[in-house]
Amino acid sequence: MVIAIIGVLVGLLLPAVQAAREAARRMSCSNNFKQIGLALHNYHSAYNRCPTSQGGTSHPNRSDAESQAINTGFNRLDLNWLVGLTPFMEQQAVWEQISNPMAVGGGTFQAMGPNPKRSQSNYGSTPYLPWLTELQTLRCPSDPGVGLPSDGRTNYAYCAGDSVHMGDWGSLDNNERNNSTRAIAVRHSQRGFFVPRTHMAFRDVLDGLSNTIAAGEIVTDLGDRDKRTLWGASGGTNDDGSDMVIAGGALLCNGTDPTRPQFWGTQTTVNESESDRRRGYKWAFGRLAYSGMNTILPPNREVCLSGDHSSAGVCPPSSRHQGGCHVLMGDGAVKFVTDSIEAGNSNSAQVSNAAGGLAAGRASPFGLWGALGTRASKEVIDQAF
Repeated sequence: MVIAIIGVLVGLLLPAVQAAREAARRMSCSNNFKQIGLALHNYHSAYNRCPTSQGGTSHPNRSDAESQAINTGFNRLDLNWLVGLTPFMEQQAVWEQISNPMAVGGGTFQAMGPNPKRSQSNYGSTPYLPWLTELQTLRCPSDPGVGLPSDGRTNYAYCAGDSVHMGDWGSLDNNERNNSTRAIAVRHSQRGFFVPRTHMAFRDVLDGLSNTIAAGEIVTDLGDRDKRTLWGASGGTNDDGSDMVIAGGALLCNGTDPTRPQFWGTQTTVNESESDRRRGYKWAFGRLAYSGMNTILPPNREVCLSGDHSSAGVCPPSSRHQGGCHVLMGDGAVKFVTDSIEAGNSNSAQVSNAAGGLAAGRASPFGLWGALGTRASKEVIDQAF
């Protein structure tokens, strides 16, 4: 009888202990995000602008393969916004490695390193340690992902707004040169706190820093076909995301398992033969699928790209916390957004000057959630979230 009573008590106690542990992990995750927010503001105080999403070094006359190689290792303007924040979040040693040439195996990586999309096979022969370093400030304690096949993981992603159009290269063409046609499209559609390969500053956030999401939480892949970390295929062929702005673009990826709707079923995903091409796997890589999020679908919905891993797409934030995820507002505040936040019409077209897109300057079609992702659309946030 006594043993039975003890068993009942243990059964009642364990869920409470687990809940308390998760509450502590969630608080630690929030504190990490606050440190990133403080680093962002300190960076802005030092340079009068935000760190660039997809910044770094380029060489328009060399190939993408050369950008990943030793001795020719420019990064092709693909560095994540977090790279510039390292000296502002007590990672000065990592920054010193990145900002100076590094000798490896008879060769040298130039300052600011090679393209961070390098594969595990590249690292096996010529490792570049900063891109492989796991920075604990960038990790949510509730996310169990660790180790290979990832590089250094991140659980914190920049906010790219409420449209995918031109969310891959920004205003630059494939030779990393300014292109006026693309620049016009970027001004039309890229309305988030961060814009690819564009210098942004707090002065650009006309809706107010406290009303605009700067970054959101994401989960890292565990190899389980989670629809939040393994990207689905929209069937599009354009690398600029133009196929995603048609009506219903946010919902073009389907094929989740009917019995396990959080996971992809047998539907064909984007063709990625390399296992290290997954969400959150490369903390220094600035492409949206790895380290960005947008406010089109609400938190913890599926990731849907218009092409391969470097393309634009619908990339909601996500977390291992119950019922939602953290977001970092422009003023440095960290808030918890629920999965049920008012997100307008997911079947709507997106703001874009591509065929089927919505006119520039209009309110976000994705409700309160979309409005939080835009920096200068004159949308008043008068609801709690």
